[in-house]
Amino acid sequence: MSNESTLPDRPIVAGYERHLRSERGRSPHTVRGYLADLHDLADHLHAAGVDSWDDVTLADLRAWLDALDAAGASRATLARRSAAARGFFAWASRTGAVSRNPAQRLVAPKRVASLPDVLRQDQAAALLDLAAVAADDADPVHLRDRAMLELLYAGGIRVPELVGLDVDDVDRGDLVMRVVGKGDKERTVPFGRPALEAVEAWLRAGRPHLVVPGSGPALFLGARGRRVDPRVVREVVHRLLRETPGAPDLGPHGLRHSAATHLVEGGADIRLVQELLGHASLATTQVYTHVSVERLLRSFSQAHPRA
Repeated sequence: MSNESTLPDRPIVAGYERHLRSERGRSPHTVRGYLADLHDLADHLHAAGVDSWDDVTLADLRAWLDALDAAGASRATLARRSAAARGFFAWASRTGAVSRNPAQRLVAPKRVASLPDVLRQDQAAALLDLAAVAADDADPVHLRDRAMLELLYAGGIRVPELVGLDVDDVDRGDLVMRVVGKGDKERTVPFGRPALEAVEAWLRAGRPHLVVPGSGPALFLGARGRRVDPRVVREVVHRLLRETPGAPDLGPHGLRHSAATHLVEGGADIRLVQELLGHASLATTQVYTHVSVERLLRSFSQAHPRA
């Protein structure tokens, strides 16, 4: 048996990692997740006495998923790990790293779709008002926080997309920003006047106080003048949500869900929302129509005298 197919994770998994990064253009987060899944699979196989990728069978893979299921893994986790195994063995068999593909008939468990929690429109407005009031003291960090929240909600963008923005990526004349999403796909996202006002205040009276020689073109800066860390963005959102009366603590992705839901509730075409969010599949975006219908039914049952 060749060394290329020896467990747990040496040359073959390193080659697959290069494939994911260079040829497939997967994000660092996605690559880390797939590698973690393969390491978990390697541990399971080794414990079962399978010491070569070439010796893995479909039954081995199903036993791995069954063990995860018995340990309480969620359907989403099982689906992701199934996908990781299928992708890995498809690549390995295609490149000759293994002699056959045991995962070809590995079926992912059906994923139970859950509707995301979202803010009501009045809660979103209260959150942004809170950020604006905090920014009245002209503290550079408060000005930054307000601008970050306005752009997150205005465009429904992800935290990595926000953090990756450079100053020139925001067109203040046309009210659009250029973001780089999953798979390094670039898209243009609009924003409104409140976000424009917040960004201009940050650029005029906030960013100059934090900028250092190593700041580069980054739009949003941390306290030390470098590009703001995603953890800082999440901390800001969680803190302000906790201070917003009645608002659930959803985090930054909750703002993305909320923005999409509010667009659908306002009559936006679902395909336009798909383009705005950067979803590859329309099915991913359609969950927001279900959220809107669910909220409509809830309001009807609470308010209509004949409900």
